[in-house]
Amino acid sequence: MAVIACGAIARPVEQIAERRGLQLHVYPLPPLLHNHPSRIAGEVERLATDLTARYDRVVVGYADCGSYGALDTVCARLGLERLAGLHCYDLYGGAERVASYLEEQPGTYLLTDFLVRSFARSVLVELGLDRYPDLRDAYFGNYTRVVWLAQERDSELEVLARRASEVLDLPLVVIDTGTTILEQELIALVTAQVSSGDPASSALSHSPG
Repeated sequence: MAVIACGAIARPVEQIAERRGLQLHVYPLPPLLHNHPSRIAGEVERLATDLTARYDRVVVGYADCGSYGALDTVCARLGLERLAGLHCYDLYGGAERVASYLEEQPGTYLLTDFLVRSFARSVLVELGLDRYPDLRDAYFGNYTRVVWLAQERDSELEVLARRASEVLDLPLVVIDTGTTILEQELIALVTAQVSSGDPASSALSHSPG
């Protein structure tokens, strides 16, 4: 089985697969696609077209991720299943809980472990804040807090998360989520691929070629 995964969740997907004994190959797409979500569906389609020629099963390790249904259109056309949810935050914090954070404070800026680690590159450099720090207010002036959905909190990540919140001049809230929801959704995605009648055990074996 092949999993086309957002680069931002590829590592946890691999860790879950190893822990659960899922024999699958993870093919990550660049995480910076999230800065250009209109490109996600096309990149998934390109890679899926190649992989379906080599694997019996291909699944998509993305939520909608800002594609506004374009990714679902690709999945429907190619007969693929994807992870549930609107975005990767749902896969860590849970859709209802994440929605409650945003309802409580619409100006909530969400981070995951990946975004904490890559903040300097994926946010500061990509938005030009490393060169033009005065743009901070233009981008983040309406935000009121940073909420870090922490999968594996450690001292290094805590330092980086605090640094990110200080750069944005926003208070930091840390919510320990783990990867339980992502694991549940990944298992559901795998088993959905054999709902047509194949033995459930075959969902756990990859078959390239």
